[in-house]
Amino acid sequence: MVRLTVHLIAKSSNYSKTCRSESLQQYLKKLTHLSFSNKSIEEIDDLSRCRNLTVLYLYDNQISQICNLGFASNLTHLYMQNNNIFCIENLSSLDKLSRLFLGGNSITVVEGLDELKSLKELHVEGQKLPRGEKLVFDPRSISSLSETLCILNISKNNIDEIWDLAPLRKLTHLYATDNQLQDIHELETVFSQWSQLRLLDLNRNPVLKCTETLSRQFLINWKASKDAKKKLDDGKDIKEQIANPLTTDFRVGPQHPFAHERSSSLSKPSEYGKPGVTFRLHGDSRGKRYEQSKCLLSC
Repeated sequence: MVRLTVHLIAKSSNYSKTCRSESLQQYLKKLTHLSFSNKSIEEIDDLSRCRNLTVLYLYDNQISQICNLGFASNLTHLYMQNNNIFCIENLSSLDKLSRLFLGGNSITVVEGLDELKSLKELHVEGQKLPRGEKLVFDPRSISSLSETLCILNISKNNIDEIWDLAPLRKLTHLYATDNQLQDIHELETVFSQWSQLRLLDLNRNPVLKCTETLSRQFLINWKASKDAKKKLDDGKDIKEQIANPLTTDFRVGPQHPFAHERSSSLSKPSEYGKPGVTFRLHGDSRGKRYEQSKCLLSC
């Protein structure tokens, strides 16, 4: 069994090549990034001496359990895709974790995320599910992520409904390709809760068999829903300003959560504070862009 230990870190890292003027303890304390991908690792040992770790790459291994990360209170990025993980657990102490990558494992329930108050990006695509089963979501975890999660990847998980995801009102990017979504009315209802949504990828879902008609009708309905909500919000703002004349409303519409750290795969907003929405539809891998003037998706 290959275990990730501090001795393996020392042996495989620059520590063995550097001057031994500093102790192993000092070296481990200074580590912020650790990469042990594709090393046939099966288990994570006690790494508590790496207390300042912020980024951990453990993808493409054979790890079956998330464990011994309780020390990593400074961890912001965790990459554990393509392992043998069955359960999302032991993450409650990772207060600063903002990006979690767990795609390509054997997870059946998205759970154990209740305490991750800083999580903005979650990838659980392509789970190795038992035949006939689909990925499901624990309501407690979804509720806890409702004010923080911006990017969600649930592609290729045999998902046939997304009602449970409706509370994720801060969502800006949803990747849900290769699933079994087919109810356009359900999608309209859920998406109407996500006023900040900017990219929606539904490629290879049954719902897109009549792409043009469905997408256009969806956009019209969504526009009506957004307008109604905006009027309601504007009415509340006016009442609040009258009641509190010294306060000022500086809202300029939804903004990208990673304005200064945007992945090249994410679509750029068409105008600061007034993003368009990119729909990635069947037969168009590059994404089909519906301009605001055509789709009436102005904020």
